[in-house]
Amino acid sequence: MNPELSELLRRVDDLKPEIRSVWAYLVDRDCGTKNKAGVDAIGAAVASFLGKCGFSVRAHEYEEVGNFLVAEKGDTTKPFICLACHLDTVFPDGEAFNRPFTIRDGVVTGPGCLDMKGGVTAMLFALKVLAEKGWSRYPVKVLLTGDEETAHRGSNAGRDLVEESRGGFAGFNFDTSFIDNSIVLGRKGYAVFRVEVDGVGAHAGNNPEDGRSAIIELAHKMLEIDALADHEKGTLVNVGVMQGGTVPNAIPDKASCVVDVRYERSVEMDRIRAAMESLTKKAWIEGTRTRVELKVDVPAMERTEKSEELFERVNRIAVDAGLPEMKPISTGGGSDSVFLSRAGVPTLCGLGAKGEFNHTEREYAIEDSVYERAKLLIAILEEL
Repeated sequence: MNPELSELLRRVDDLKPEIRSVWAYLVDRDCGTKNKAGVDAIGAAVASFLGKCGFSVRAHEYEEVGNFLVAEKGDTTKPFICLACHLDTVFPDGEAFNRPFTIRDGVVTGPGCLDMKGGVTAMLFALKVLAEKGWSRYPVKVLLTGDEETAHRGSNAGRDLVEESRGGFAGFNFDTSFIDNSIVLGRKGYAVFRVEVDGVGAHAGNNPEDGRSAIIELAHKMLEIDALADHEKGTLVNVGVMQGGTVPNAIPDKASCVVDVRYERSVEMDRIRAAMESLTKKAWIEGTRTRVELKVDVPAMERTEKSEELFERVNRIAVDAGLPEMKPISTGGGSDSVFLSRAGVPTLCGLGAKGEFNHTEREYAIEDSVYERAKLLIAILEEL
């Protein structure tokens, strides 16, 4: 191993008490997505830390959710490295007081300890160690969002992430990692549609001929929706919720359903979107009317040849540095990596703390994995 790199990795071990302290600080603050003040307070602390590492920090400000912070070091008009994290959690106010940061036998618990305060901590201390050395090999842009857990439905952060990522040549997201050291190269896109049908109400016994059943119209269309799935292409379509009618003896004038869609390729989402929109242009039962609304649209992180190449290079760097070998996977579940991918940046995701049970009281992180991930980022930036 490069002697200079070896020295940098040892520095992480020296900093373990400080790393634990910062990790605890981040976990012991309420910062659920709905708590804008809490997320922005965490953001201010992280911005201060990065400022001491030589980064300039600016913000995309939003009214309802935590701001999106962008920290830059070096000339980012040239190709740069993207480092992505999010600052919000899924937990309500009071959770940090009720379940504070705790370490027992090398296992860390507390709200967001895994998702993703551990990853934020690892990234911060890798940058601190490199800043102490005076590292300036590449320009770096750190992207810190405040509403990732709700897929940025309360802000323009998704769009802003894409714009901020353009020009990056490699991306690394420090979201939750896996016990088996898997690294995510692809994530399915996620969409939710709501379909509403207006019919004509009538008494089912006295004048049924005057009615136009919204439920029957919707039933026909739900069968069409179900047929849109293509499992061979990884496209899943599920009519998960259906509502309609009021009483058994009335022809229903209202019916609706909610549709969950998962896909691997953007071309499949284009197909699904067009098919869903076409439902509004036809009727099985004359006199009914259908509306379709796209409620959620989280793009896919497409697994590409460039991301495969980036993984191979990073995996070699890790092994040469004495760190565990990794394995590439594709998975469901969203992350901000999808927006880096949309900007054309080859991206590896899941480089944060290792653990299990995100979003639950059983959430835990393996303490040593945070030190390991800090060392991994140092090795990547030194050797890539």
